[in-house]
Amino acid sequence: MPRELDPTANEKSFILDALNQKLRIDGRDLDSFRELELNFGDDYGLADVRLGKTRVLARVSAEVVKPFADRPFEGIFTITTELGPMASPAFEPGRQTEQEVLLSRLIEKAIRRSNALDTESLCIVAGQKCWQIRADVHFLSHDGALVDASCIAVVAALQHFRRPDVSIEGEKVTIHTMTERVPVPLSILHVPICVTFSFYLDGEVCLIDATLQEEQLRQGDMTITLNKFGELCQISKAGGLAINALNLLRCAKVALVKVGEITATVQRRLEEDAAVRVRRDNLLESKADNERA
Repeated sequence: MPRELDPTANEKSFILDALNQKLRIDGRDLDSFRELELNFGDDYGLADVRLGKTRVLARVSAEVVKPFADRPFEGIFTITTELGPMASPAFEPGRQTEQEVLLSRLIEKAIRRSNALDTESLCIVAGQKCWQIRADVHFLSHDGALVDASCIAVVAALQHFRRPDVSIEGEKVTIHTMTERVPVPLSILHVPICVTFSFYLDGEVCLIDATLQEEQLRQGDMTITLNKFGELCQISKAGGLAINALNLLRCAKVALVKVGEITATVQRRLEEDAAVRVRRDNLLESKADNERA
């Protein structure tokens, strides 16, 4: 089975010695993220996130389906992840690794189970028709922090997405095209953001947004999911080095600050994209062919 190349003995010694001196090989502070780049596609619901060399693409789509029998008043929201050899040679198509299973469960708990999306607003006709919102996450490049990058991509794509408007007359349901009616944004209740902490040197050193080499050398990790209001969505720690309560509280305080910064960045990019679309639409509307001589 393919796997990532392990750091050499010299690389391992160099990185750990630097961390012991509270230094990182890329020059960042221990509690600093890499530069976050967030771009949106021409279609609604397409978000491209770059966190250093890590790149994640999220696409949100919608279709009308029949709701589940035990939840007739709610729509359906699903998240699918795809880790392939494009992201890293360690990933094989059609075969889920343990890392992919943990990653998909983390994203699922962070966004879907925390009720970030109001599924009741997706109901069209109770028990008969509802919207199914699907978020497809594609990993294009892997250099660490896949959980953090994919969470940002999904929440950004959900906020950017617009579904077609619907009108109901008796039992007749009409789905209007984007040109007939202005598309409708999703009802987002809160914006959860994941922050992953990595632990080294028996817990004496803790850092966020680890690169791939730093992830390979860490003794343990922990993912905290919060929104900007300080509401805790999940804490995930799958084995590894044990941490005490004081370190947990310290990590939670750092995570809250970083969540606020990331949420502000996402909101700013959404506003910039909306402004570009308004200018483009106004320009298209102002153009008219005048056939008069």
